[in-house]
Amino acid sequence: MGEGELAGRSAIVTGAAGGIGRAVVEALVAAGAAVLAVDLDPAIAELEGARVAVLRGDVSSAETAQRGVALARERFGGVDILVNNAARFLLKPLIDTSDEEWDGLFNANVRSVFVQTRAALPALIERRGAIVNLASISGVLGLPDQAAYCATKGAIVQITRQVAIQHARDGVRVNAVAPGAVDTLFVARSLGTESEGSGINDEMTASHPLGRVAQPQEIAEVVLFLASPRSSVMTGAIVMADCGYSVQ
Repeated sequence: MGEGELAGRSAIVTGAAGGIGRAVVEALVAAGAAVLAVDLDPAIAELEGARVAVLRGDVSSAETAQRGVALARERFGGVDILVNNAARFLLKPLIDTSDEEWDGLFNANVRSVFVQTRAALPALIERRGAIVNLASISGVLGLPDQAAYCATKGAIVQITRQVAIQHARDGVRVNAVAPGAVDTLFVARSLGTESEGSGINDEMTASHPLGRVAQPQEIAEVVLFLASPRSSVMTGAIVMADCGYSVQ
């Protein structure tokens, strides 16, 4: 995407302090957009800049969502793009998953998409904007030991499709990216390899037909495409960005 192609547009990105979220913020800014970066992590403050405003808060809170839209209107005049990226992971089979773990993952992964989308829709309708949700191969495939995570990402797939059809006549496009493994701290934490600096091992790499996993910047490029006018004919799509994992 050319530099300045999103000039004059503004975006809200949740989970912006993490690997993919940070890469999405950087990609949007490089394309000319102004961004409101939202995260509960104090590291979100590191992103603040000339075209990046930050909001620290719980993205699953309706109050945080409303504050975010109000701040984006105040700072940037409106909202053109919403990227629902925030998520947590749980590696457990269903039989070992507690009520608290199940509810907590749905709160973080699904309620966040619900409240952020609900709050942003009036502003997005005004500008005929775009929503990009971060789903996962786990929302499309059955994967071992991911009962709650698969269920939350499957919910995001269906939210994407439903909101897309509901608001197509309003000019709001809604699509999702479904990554496979991505070389981020998120993956490292989920596999208990955070101290080693990477969650990627030879077995994980070999399980992807391209012989590698994605980098955060590569997923951000897919998000950027779906957020831009270049994907103007796409809505309700679930774009697999998984180095071929889902076609095996």
